[in-house]
Amino acid sequence: MDMPDVMSGVVMTGYGGPDKLEWRDDLPVPRALAGDVVVQVAAAAVNNTDINTRIGWYAKGDIGADDTSWSGTPMGFPRVQGADVCGRIVAVGAGVDAARIGQRVLIEPCLREVDGTVLDTTWYFGSECDGGFAQFTRVAARHAHTVDSALSDVELASFPCSYSTAENMLTRTNVQSGDTVLVTGDWCLWWCRFCHGAVGPGARCACLCRDQPVQGPNPAGLGCRQDLCPRRGPCR
Repeated sequence: MDMPDVMSGVVMTGYGGPDKLEWRDDLPVPRALAGDVVVQVAAAAVNNTDINTRIGWYAKGDIGADDTSWSGTPMGFPRVQGADVCGRIVAVGAGVDAARIGQRVLIEPCLREVDGTVLDTTWYFGSECDGGFAQFTRVAARHAHTVDSALSDVELASFPCSYSTAENMLTRTNVQSGDTVLVTGDWCLWWCRFCHGAVGPGARCACLCRDQPVQGPNPAGLGCRQDLCPRRGPCR
C-alpha cells in the first residue's frame, strides 16, 4: 500500500491523569528500518500497564524522575502508548521477507530488539518506544507474530500482555504433567467488569492447553466462558 506521511493517534504528553492524553492528526508515520515491520493497527487494547505507565507507577523513585519506564530507561514525550496490538504488516525493512506484507499479526510487547539493536534489558512496547495507539506502528519483525484465527481483531488485541504474562509464569515455574496449578486471581469472568484481570483467566486457559488441572476461586453464580478455551475443563 502507499504509505501516508502522517497519521492520527493518541499521545501521552507527560505523567498524570487522562488529561495527559492528546489526540493528534499530525503524527509521522513510522518507517521500517532494517529488520523491522510496519503494522497497520486494526485494534489496540487498553491494559493496566498503559495506565500505570501514564501515572508513573513504575518509578523507582519520585514520579517524574528518569526511571519511570519498565526498564528504567528515561521516557520521551510525546509517547504513543498501547502495548496490546493486532494488525497487518504493510511494510518491511531490509532483511525482512517481503512475503510478510499482508500478514495478520499480534505484537509481542516484551521487546528484546529495537532499531536493529539487541537489548541488554527488555523494553516494553508503548513505554520505552512508541506503541499501538495510532494508525500505524513499527516493531522488529521477530516481535510480530503471524495469527491465523477466527477471532476478531478486537478479541485478539486482548491477548498479548495478559496471556504472554500467564504463559511466561507457567514456563518459568516449569509446570509439568500431573502438577496442579492454583490461580488465585481467576474468577472465570471472561470480559466482565468484575474480573480481577485477564492474567488469571489467561493462566487458566494456558493450563487447559497443557491438560493441567486448575484450581481457583469460582464464586457461586459466576459463569465461565469455556467456549473461548481451545480445550475445556471444569472450574473448581
